[in-house]
Amino acid sequence: MTGGPKDGEVDEEFLHSPFIRKQGNIYKPNNKDMDNDSVNEKTMEDVHTKEIDLVNRDPKHINDDVVKVEFEDVIAEPAGTYSFDGVWKASFTTFTVTKYWCYRLLTALVGIPLAIIWGIFFAILSFLHIWAVVPCVKSYLIEIHCVSRVYSICVHTFCDPLFEAMGKCFSSIRVRMTKEV
Repeated sequence: MTGGPKDGEVDEEFLHSPFIRKQGNIYKPNNKDMDNDSVNEKTMEDVHTKEIDLVNRDPKHINDDVVKVEFEDVIAEPAGTYSFDGVWKASFTTFTVTKYWCYRLLTALVGIPLAIIWGIFFAILSFLHIWAVVPCVKSYLIEIHCVSRVYSICVHTFCDPLFEAMGKCFSSIRVRMTKEV
């Protein structure tokens, strides 16, 4: 006897694995009520691969009041002190093109490193808020609830009788005001 199944025999012990539940996998149940994946699983949208708008780059208008600086906002000639028309046109073009290309150059050189820094900063901020601040606040609220019960018992035990007695003592005092003319 070798202990294994003989020819033509099926070992009943290993037909059903002990790790598979009869009602199905806990993640994808086989029963009819829970089989429809479209009902049970919500469609998640990945925020990292969403389309970005290359035309409207400030859809929430967070920079409306910040950097709308045009040539006319910086350089203006009062009446009577005009430069040559060619100088004025060249100044306008120089200002506009310089501002445009300096901004582009700075964003190309510094924009991506700053985006990395701000991404790390807001990741740390989110991490601290989720894993430190909210649990600390919840812990504080739980602990302060116990303290508030003890405080409430002390107030009801010591202060309520005192103020009730003082109220009964002073309840018989009547104040009468008369106005003399």
